[in-house]
Amino acid sequence: MTVNHPQERKSPTRKHTALPKARILVEALPWLTRHHGRTVVIKFGGNAMVDEELKAAFAQDVVFLRHAGLKPVVVHGGGPQISAALDRHGIVSEFKAGLRVTTEDAMDVVRMVLAGQVQRELVGLLNQHGPLAVGLTGEDAHTITATKHTPEIDGEPVDIGRVGEITEIDTGAIEALLADGRIPVVSSIARSQDDGHVYNVNADTAAAALAAALGAETLMVLTDVEGLYEDWPNSDEVISRLTASELEKLLPELSSGMVPKMEGCLHAVRNGVQTARVIDGRVQHSILLEIFTDEGIGTMVVPDEQGES
Repeated sequence: MTVNHPQERKSPTRKHTALPKARILVEALPWLTRHHGRTVVIKFGGNAMVDEELKAAFAQDVVFLRHAGLKPVVVHGGGPQISAALDRHGIVSEFKAGLRVTTEDAMDVVRMVLAGQVQRELVGLLNQHGPLAVGLTGEDAHTITATKHTPEIDGEPVDIGRVGEITEIDTGAIEALLADGRIPVVSSIARSQDDGHVYNVNADTAAAALAAALGAETLMVLTDVEGLYEDWPNSDEVISRLTASELEKLLPELSSGMVPKMEGCLHAVRNGVQTARVIDGRVQHSILLEIFTDEGIGTMVVPDEQGES
């Protein structure tokens, strides 16, 4: 009598349902090796900030990066939430030169929303996965220092209130948190260099300045478009890669909403950051798709010498 052992009855060609997962993990291996121990600054914004499923997926992505051996730093603004809070307080939202006019009263609301609402929610989402995230604003430990920003419209200086231009970054607190295995979550508020007040600073600009000061490998900016379009509105073809010089030539033609994002990318790669990427935050797990797959889903900006090699 012949007895078939269980392992002999299994077909060697049986398809394992988990095999696609294994292939995905293997595909990520070169990226995991390349990025291990590197700092990644992620600017959180757009639809990803207001859609519950996208917020949850963003938090999962950031925690995944941390457990994969990277050092993520999150920087956020809060345009939609600020506008809603100003409405509730009877303060009219006004924009000049593409920036929110921030009166003293409005600044109180901005500070409350960024540090007390948006940051708290984001820290809470991240900490569902463990005691990882720590919130701070640019005021804390002199992380971001700014002076009053006075833009020009038609050649004339315009007062837009407590809107700041970043003059200095102190990375000490963030580096201490990263060394402790934490995920810093930074609200885009700055301490004043000269008058004892605080300033509302553009979150794209803040993320780029922090990426450069931290010597980050990558800056990632979440937005509500697929990337930088080649010939918008005539074409929806996305530029997948361009050098700093190529981007600089395109800046005057860009829409006002994309200018701070792309200026931030340009500043980052011209100040030591290896790559800066604008990615579609409307796509779930867009951060992981951009960093750990061959495809990439946004626009990547590289320093000139890297692009020319």
